[in-house]
Amino acid sequence: MSKDDKLATQIVSVGREKKFTKGIINPPVFRASTVVFDTMDEMRFAIKNKTNGEMFYGRRGTPTHFSFQQAICELEGGAGTALYSSGAGAISSALLSFLKSGDHLLMVDTAYEPTRDLCNKMLAGFGIETTYYDPMIGAGIRELIRPNTKVLFLESPGSITMEVQDVPTLSRIAHEHDVIVMLDNTWASPINSRPFDMGVDISIQAATKYIVGHSDVMMGTATANEQHWEQLRENSYLMGQTTSPDDVYLAARGLRTLGVRMAQHNKNALKVANWLVTRAEVDHVRHPAFDTCPGHEFFKRDFSSGNGLFSFVLKQGDLASVTAFVENMDHFKMGFSWGGFESLILGVFGINNIRTATQWDSSKPLIRLHIGLEDADDLIADLDAAFSRYNAILQK
Repeated sequence: MSKDDKLATQIVSVGREKKFTKGIINPPVFRASTVVFDTMDEMRFAIKNKTNGEMFYGRRGTPTHFSFQQAICELEGGAGTALYSSGAGAISSALLSFLKSGDHLLMVDTAYEPTRDLCNKMLAGFGIETTYYDPMIGAGIRELIRPNTKVLFLESPGSITMEVQDVPTLSRIAHEHDVIVMLDNTWASPINSRPFDMGVDISIQAATKYIVGHSDVMMGTATANEQHWEQLRENSYLMGQTTSPDDVYLAARGLRTLGVRMAQHNKNALKVANWLVTRAEVDHVRHPAFDTCPGHEFFKRDFSSGNGLFSFVLKQGDLASVTAFVENMDHFKMGFSWGGFESLILGVFGINNIRTATQWDSSKPLIRLHIGLEDADDLIADLDAAFSRYNAILQK
């Protein structure tokens, strides 16, 4: 595959070397624990090449795994990709692969809530101290770096409130102090940003979301640059991280339609978001493509497109009115995660309970939407009815 191939061609072509596919369009599902050898020479060869696509032991992977790892790595641009049983597993394993007792971690204040829980409940018990920082801190991150700071963790856009970080600036300053930069890049997926071009050392995906795309597989990936790949790979292996080849097959299958799905998610989301801007009840929309979203200028610079996930803020409301809004929808479903073909809705309260470096105006409720692949006009009609229920409660 040429480096000049267009993205749509890359998505179809990556990870499909014959040594993995055996000449079949979709790499077969290889299920294995034990791999047997006929001779000592064969076993020695497998041991020597166990990290280079040679079958060695099931936990190291099979051609099903190797082809998918190569595909993600080529799309993101790193040196190697490790697979995990969930996005949270990818985050925890990446952090634990590079942190030890006495180290200091800088964690973005808008991180995925389980990431914060990991820091507060587990890493703290291991003697690893976490400092949370404002996602919009930019060059000010320099003031928070200590001699024992080992990792700077980014998530851009941030969970729920969607702040877009200045990743190149943060990465540059971190590297001036020999700090490793990790990025939860799930929102962009492997195709809408180039994390390694922005200085990121390890890019993490909850493949559960857009890569799989069908809300039926839990999986995580972590792709590292050349400098950090071996340590990430070996430490993840030592922690016993592995994934089912059947799940990997489904993720690889989802990957092939990622480009066309993402384009439709983005198109639908922009139509819905532009409609929400016209509503008198809406204070502002927090979609990275809109200038009302913090870090919008970084989105325009660093991302090639958007997706279906964004939030909007109401001018007023309480638990009863927001509950009336999000319940009894026809097309939007209420549930966690995102990235599948279906539209999702969440009324989010208690944001300040998961923020320590920043504060949220809790008088203005936030609603998070994932816009799926339904007809956008049907989704708008669904939201229009939701506003009617919401207003009826407020007017009582």
